[in-house]
Amino acid sequence: MSVLLRPATATDAVAGAELQRACWREAYGPIVDPALLDAQLADGPTWERRWQHPSPAGITRLVATYGDALVGFATSGAGRRDGDAEHELYGLYVLAAQHGTGLGQALLDASVPADTACSLWVLEDNARARAFYARNGFVPDGTRKRFEPLDAWELRLRRPRL
Repeated sequence: MSVLLRPATATDAVAGAELQRACWREAYGPIVDPALLDAQLADGPTWERRWQHPSPAGITRLVATYGDALVGFATSGAGRRDGDAEHELYGLYVLAAQHGTGLGQALLDASVPADTACSLWVLEDNARARAFYARNGFVPDGTRKRFEPLDAWELRLRRPRL
């Protein structure tokens, strides 16, 4: 069985929300206050509602499936904040069991056009994600801000047009 990438649909809401919450636990559990993380993840129905609505025009959410299970996803679109590049990777998450399989790379490649400058935000202490993005040409641009829900610092990374 192989992994398949496809656009997310409203029918992915429950599984997508569970996937996103699981990925947050795996990625952020070791680096943020557990109580803050638990508080953010506690309301499952809110996470499901975020997945139920179709993405607005110009925003793409891809899911990676292995059999019937969702194992990763990426969301991207136009830069949302002042100073962001023309394209922004809003999020890319893969279950830890899939780390090292090339799935993260496949999601990145499918989500971010190579001929487009891109930015993203990453938690400063997320060494694994920062190393992944560095291998893909993303570098810090000096912009740093507090991600209040998890009381953690974020860095903006940029990749020029390839």
